[in-house]
Amino acid sequence: MVMGSMHTGLECHPERFDELARFYAERASGGVGLIVTGGFAPSYEGRMKDEPGTLETEDQVEAHRLITDAVHAVGGRIILQILHAGRYGYHSAIVAPSPIKSPINRDVPREMSGDDIRTTIAAYANTARLAMEAGYDGVEVMGSEGYLISQFLAERTNVRTDEWGGALGNRFRFPVSVVEAVRMMIGDAAILSYRISALELVEGGLCDDETQALAKAIELAGADCLSTGIGWHEAQVPTIAGAVPHLAFIDATRRLKDVVSIPVTASNRINLPQDAAKVLADGSADLVSMARPFLADPDFVSKVEQGKEDRINVCIACNQACLDHYFSGQVISCLVNPRAMREAAFDIEPAERAKRVGVVGAGVAGIVAALEARQRGHEVTLFEAGPKVGGQFVLAAAVPGKEDYGLSLASFELQLADAEVDVRTNCRVTYDALVQDNFDDVVISTGVVARKLDMPGADDPRVVDYAGILTGKVRAGERVVIVGGGGIGHDVALFLARGEDTPPETIGEFKEQWGVGQAREPRGSARTITMVKRSPGPFGKTLGKSTGWILRQELKDYGVRQISSANYLGIESEGFRIGVDGVEEVLAADTIVVCAGQISMRELADRLAAAGHHVHVIGGADKAGELDAKRAIYEGALVGSTL
Repeated sequence: MVMGSMHTGLECHPERFDELARFYAERASGGVGLIVTGGFAPSYEGRMKDEPGTLETEDQVEAHRLITDAVHAVGGRIILQILHAGRYGYHSAIVAPSPIKSPINRDVPREMSGDDIRTTIAAYANTARLAMEAGYDGVEVMGSEGYLISQFLAERTNVRTDEWGGALGNRFRFPVSVVEAVRMMIGDAAILSYRISALELVEGGLCDDETQALAKAIELAGADCLSTGIGWHEAQVPTIAGAVPHLAFIDATRRLKDVVSIPVTASNRINLPQDAAKVLADGSADLVSMARPFLADPDFVSKVEQGKEDRINVCIACNQACLDHYFSGQVISCLVNPRAMREAAFDIEPAERAKRVGVVGAGVAGIVAALEARQRGHEVTLFEAGPKVGGQFVLAAAVPGKEDYGLSLASFELQLADAEVDVRTNCRVTYDALVQDNFDDVVISTGVVARKLDMPGADDPRVVDYAGILTGKVRAGERVVIVGGGGIGHDVALFLARGEDTPPETIGEFKEQWGVGQAREPRGSARTITMVKRSPGPFGKTLGKSTGWILRQELKDYGVRQISSANYLGIESEGFRIGVDGVEEVLAADTIVVCAGQISMRELADRLAAAGHHVHVIGGADKAGELDAKRAIYEGALVGSTL
């Protein structure tokens, strides 16, 4: 098991390497065999962002020893990834083999001269040398996902006519030279991993035969193993989001393993132990790399060793606190495990005095609050008005591409049982009952209720809320109007467009939909679906940066119509009447689904607080707004660990 490389947001902050050390050491303690750091640039031009993030000089070594010493102290191994961003860097000094702008970057890179190229090869070797001085067990050369090495390899980004471009052998010259230089610098005892794109997913990238030839060339150059990546960052195919089926790209990894004798590492959409075991058992790879799953659960491996696979805190591939944090300049964390990268911020020591704690509302915020409080030794009772725990996660698990939310909930339920939290479902607890139970502290996580429409005809029986649709209590007709353009509205649109009774997408269906290895064949919907919102501008502004584009494309493929700047005029027998720029239209509707915001359910909290009880309000009960599971779980963890 390998913990794959992730940009954490701390690579540029050596003054905070103690936090990075603590983060990696906890994963090493949890049993992972090898850790790969986030990428460090070999040169100023190779940085990811306009800030530090290189390993170039001797004076940087000491800070890295904090990381390697911490990992080695618990018996782990760690290698440093060397990453030159090339035209993917977000700063004015970017360089590339050819001056071709990336579609995900506004700047045109400067074309590298022959001297630049040779200097850069030497810089890779220098960073590798410094990594060994810092105590790393080796290095990984990032040659995948569209960064500089990929840019040298692909005809779409390399139009040079010298010895570094043109024929395939010339385009191989740069990565082979880098690997040879690094190997010579670090010697035979250290690990040299090479990250290779097993599948490029961009026009003008390497084809399968060329990738296999590259793999063999890299092996001959001195790499100890190949770590497979999938796609370029500019590819218009999802690769790591929840919309991607588990093991969707394992066949590409297998093709590389067939042509080399060194170990090959599989990655991308492997987040369950049974999937990892299958990859190894059928010979598709020699090692399995997971990145985000180790954010979600640092004890992933040790839980497998103990036969507690079903207690693993499952990564739901939401990207909200990891990739989206990084892209917005924040330090990464994890939605389902807010301790990630904040290990020192949460108290795990027993409380000085064990308290009786009541948690009202068993959505994910309440669940995490209960677990954290129980870990500190408190006696915890968790009340839930409904028949099962999970709250909004139960609804989310019904949405295509969010099936892993259900796996996460199943794990949380078992964790509650193991922790001996007193869980009381179908129990709508009252103020009097809470007072009578005489809890020392009460945590209110009662969540939200959907906002109702306020317009003529709002009481029409065709008007339903999103919860009724996602739970299956309400069956939508063929013509659907969705009121609201937020994340819930998009999820409901996808759920209805695909069809309630449609099973999760297979790998074959996914590849047809997105044109992986074949012509793209987007599917239409049996329903006519229209989304309307009052606010101006395009739909999907509140969706995640790394996943929103996927959902927008899916709805486009299904033919979902979207109308913004709409005035809601009322519901009539013919449908939903709106006005846009003074022009009225009636949207024919058999079902009108309200996804127009939520209202906090906090009456119980306010009454308890007014009477002087110790009350903590978290999640949607505190702030409704856009439903935010990331904030809700963080608040639950924080409250539970500080009681």
